[in-house]
Amino acid sequence: MRIGLLTEGGYPYVSGDARLWCDRLVRGLGQHEFDIYALSRSEQQEDEGWIELPPQVSRVRTAPLWTAEDDGVGYGRRARRRFAECYEELAAAVCAGDAPVGSAAFEGSAGAVGAGGPAGSAGSAVAAGSAGAAEGGAAAGGGSAAVADRFGSALYGLAELARDEGGLVGALRSETAVRALERACRAPGALRAARGARVPDLLTVAAQMERTLRPLSLDWYEDDGLGSVDLCHATSGGAAALPGLLARHFAGVPLLVTEYGVQLRAHYLGAREDLEGRAASSSARALLAAFHGRLAAEAYRQAEIITPGNTHARRWQERCGADRARIRTVYPGMEASRFSDVGESAEAADADTLVWVGRIEPAKDLISLLHAFAEIRKDEPKTRLRIVGAPAEGLEGATYLAHCKSLAAQLFPDEADGVHTVGDNPVSFEEIGGPEVPTLPEAYEAGAVVVLSSVVEGFPISLVEAMFCGRATVSTDVGAVVEVIGGTGLVVPPRNPRALAEACVSLLRDPERRARLGAAARARALELFTVEQNIAAFHGIYLDILSRCPVRRVLVDASGEPLPFAIPAEVHVPGRWADSGTRLVAGRPGPGWAAGPPVRGVPLGSASGAASGEPVPAGEGAW
Repeated sequence: MRIGLLTEGGYPYVSGDARLWCDRLVRGLGQHEFDIYALSRSEQQEDEGWIELPPQVSRVRTAPLWTAEDDGVGYGRRARRRFAECYEELAAAVCAGDAPVGSAAFEGSAGAVGAGGPAGSAGSAVAAGSAGAAEGGAAAGGGSAAVADRFGSALYGLAELARDEGGLVGALRSETAVRALERACRAPGALRAARGARVPDLLTVAAQMERTLRPLSLDWYEDDGLGSVDLCHATSGGAAALPGLLARHFAGVPLLVTEYGVQLRAHYLGAREDLEGRAASSSARALLAAFHGRLAAEAYRQAEIITPGNTHARRWQERCGADRARIRTVYPGMEASRFSDVGESAEAADADTLVWVGRIEPAKDLISLLHAFAEIRKDEPKTRLRIVGAPAEGLEGATYLAHCKSLAAQLFPDEADGVHTVGDNPVSFEEIGGPEVPTLPEAYEAGAVVVLSSVVEGFPISLVEAMFCGRATVSTDVGAVVEVIGGTGLVVPPRNPRALAEACVSLLRDPERRARLGAAARARALELFTVEQNIAAFHGIYLDILSRCPVRRVLVDASGEPLPFAIPAEVHVPGRWADSGTRLVAGRPGPGWAAGPPVRGVPLGSASGAASGEPVPAGEGAW
């Protein structure tokens, strides 16, 4: 079959989200043909190029979300009236305040972030606007079917207008759009937080909505584009799912939505800034939360199957209106072979060493880990703690790392065996690739117990890696940790250094229990979290969707009569039966801001094209 893989800010680019699992999926399903439709997030991402693509990728079409020049489309009186009517309906659905379904989920999310972030960072940012965000989340949760239908009708009305007129970029930025938002905010029954929105807030919301709705102006939905695929697979919600919604609307192509990180949750946990980097008000955040929630609910409503990566993500989707009968959990697939030497060998690690592996940032709560280690040292003075990882990008990550190092120096002054020996700190900060930890498997091999101390976590990748290595683990009960560990490790409440210390001491003192838990953890990881199980699951889902929802295409001749044998039987057989270079190009030219020369790919794992020598052409270029 032919799959339209829809991505945002990731595959096939060298950097970005979901790059690895998408590449493994495409390479693992060589019997299918893939067309990649990618939305980029930054100029830097586009300049880095693509990874080397396998032969089953027959086409790649790209468009930027980070910039869009005015399309220069002139609208007649009738087109302007159509736009005003559709956008007013869209704004009214976004601002509608009746939606009890999702309120609990979003109030919980605001509280979770407030509890999870350290003082002065994510927690305080959310606390400042929690009331507006929670109310916006309530509207986002799906609400009544009438409001959902209203949002969907307006969205597809805008899509049809964009298709007829050649784009909507200018219209979505126009004064007409801002005035429609203002009327919707002032209407009876609108969100309480939205009623106080000022003109700068409305401009911020209109700009963010225009950015998300840019796929409406693309020419991806013709018969030689997404209209020709058998299935659209969106690798995330939000803007990535929008082309799939339009392909379903225009051509009846079934949609599969996969979310390993729920986009709506990421919106709440992310930055509270507008496109210019200025802090957004609580009214603007409430409106944006409502808009993204309505879009997510529409994607869940139209998808044939929704595949979250864990139960934690599944709960978010259900509270946002997803039909439970359409949800199938598919765990992320990770490469287990790189950890096989460590996992299959006898335990050779230092029995007195704890290891933490991950990205150093406030959400990982290394402060609590250091305080817990101080308690551990009281009971087990010989214990050492190795913190392995690099700081998150930006000033916040570097500042947090410096703060952790300062606290470690205060809690654990350098120790020496005697007055004539050099002191040594029991806490070390290291990075993968350094002299002490050349590779990731060696980082896990260095300790007897692996610790995860996060206060905010989605799918805990480092925990699964430790399980592949056969290591006993102590983790905090956040995100999907309990679901992943499944009784093969110890779990304690977050932000509780004493509980974390007691769990670590119990394992340090019991090597037999460590061995039993490590063996059980490795067996569980090999059963549930490998690349093979992930590929097999999606292969079965593809076949299931195609068997239940085949695309019905009727071709006609010049006189309008149907051509029953226009599609030969060979197109249903795996393999190349025609030169891929004979594909048609869309009749309507695409918008200028989405046009560009073909991007050149680089081998997987390279940082840039220059680092790998001569880059490899990556299939068909943009447009």
